[in-house]
Amino acid sequence: MRRRRSSETRAPGRLRAAGVPLDALVSAAVTLDGVRRGELAAGDRLVVSTRNSIYSLLAREDGRFVVSGGWFERHGGGERTLAVNGCTAGGNALFTDVIAAPGLFLEFGDGTKTTRIRRVRRLPATRSSAS
Repeated sequence: MRRRRSSETRAPGRLRAAGVPLDALVSAAVTLDGVRRGELAAGDRLVVSTRNSIYSLLAREDGRFVVSGGWFERHGGGERTLAVNGCTAGGNALFTDVIAAPGLFLEFGDGTKTTRIRRVRRLPATRSSAS
């Protein structure tokens, strides 16, 4: 698999999930411009800017992430190793294959949810950081 240099996506505008039929959400999930689980390798880092915070997520071999910044930093937790459940459009429908996408809300395995994501930047692992 060819490794890309860092990439960044930005939110095109507000997404609204209220009253959206499930089949429309499924169709939208395919076209989301964000980072998906299958695109990440151990050692890849995501920098996720939300309306209120900036988070750093370092991908681990086991599929979880070393998470820092944002809510965790403000509440004295520092770094935590967590799963990422996926992203929502503000409702209860969870896009489990999407780790982070502009316009959506990131949900961590401990139940913490972010404010709306504005930007996502992926920094691929270097050979030395992946080992």
